[in-house]
Amino acid sequence: MALLCGPVAEARAGEPKRAALVLQWQPQAQFAGYYVAHAKGFYREAGVELAIIPGGQDVVASRLLAQGRAQFATMFLSTGIERRVETQNTPQAIVHLAQLVQRSALMLVTRADSGIKEPKDLDGKRVSLWDNEFQLQPRALFQRLGIKPTIIPQSSSVNLFLRGGVDAASAMWYNEFHTLLASGLDPEDLRVFFYRDLDLNFPEDGIYTLEKTLNADPELCQAVVSASLRGWEYAFAHPEEALDIVLTRMSEAHVPVSRVHQRFMLARMRDVMLPATKTDTPLGELKEADYQGVATALTSLAFIKKTPSFKDFSRGQALRTGRSQ
Repeated sequence: MALLCGPVAEARAGEPKRAALVLQWQPQAQFAGYYVAHAKGFYREAGVELAIIPGGQDVVASRLLAQGRAQFATMFLSTGIERRVETQNTPQAIVHLAQLVQRSALMLVTRADSGIKEPKDLDGKRVSLWDNEFQLQPRALFQRLGIKPTIIPQSSSVNLFLRGGVDAASAMWYNEFHTLLASGLDPEDLRVFFYRDLDLNFPEDGIYTLEKTLNADPELCQAVVSASLRGWEYAFAHPEEALDIVLTRMSEAHVPVSRVHQRFMLARMRDVMLPATKTDTPLGELKEADYQGVATALTSLAFIKKTPSFKDFSRGQALRTGRSQ
């Protein structure tokens, strides 16, 4: 799929605008809503010819935004805040447009017979962590509890945990946790600690763009966000059709396909994205309190030196009310 270079392509009268969205990882149900919106023509109906760029270990979303190779990107909220601090007052300043994942899916997993019954029991234990934003919540937890686990770098697989190389491992509820179950472990064989249950609920996937893109074409940004939300709503209402679309994308990208695993993933994405009660945050919105919780943790752990104002960072509300600045 060709990547766009330079500013957003101008559309002739009646023709859709061209733009690109870069995702955090390879095709999988974590991104079902975007693939559904593309396959069902929702972006085109909103006036956008959108290219979707798969992510990967070597794909840095903020870099593609800065280079003009993509106009939109998905990132964890913690990553978005860090990138905002790094780019503020530059032409590459990043802004937040919509929040998709409201409840953290990140967890620590131990074996039920490990003797680790609560997080403080991890003191001195071998704990594997992923890099970058995935270390924010565990480091905040360890600091709060005053414990010092031995940190082991975690790869993209859970093999080290399965082989007994670590006492606890990082996992996403919608991905690695199910991989552990598929490896032959039963839920009762495991003990899990969700960070969201430990007062460390950090929202994850959101949609971002450059501030200059938003200022130049707020209608384009609004169109991409609204079509993406529509895609997610359709995916959750028609899960098997959504899985057909995702699995097709996975096959095209030569990514190993398991419908059972992707079905589990899509169901868990629904759990962490859609409101469970009337008081929960609606799909697409970001609560200022949630933002401040993540920003405060980033500052206290020296990931960032200062906290950007919520108004400068999150432009979703202004976008919905027709104000881009």
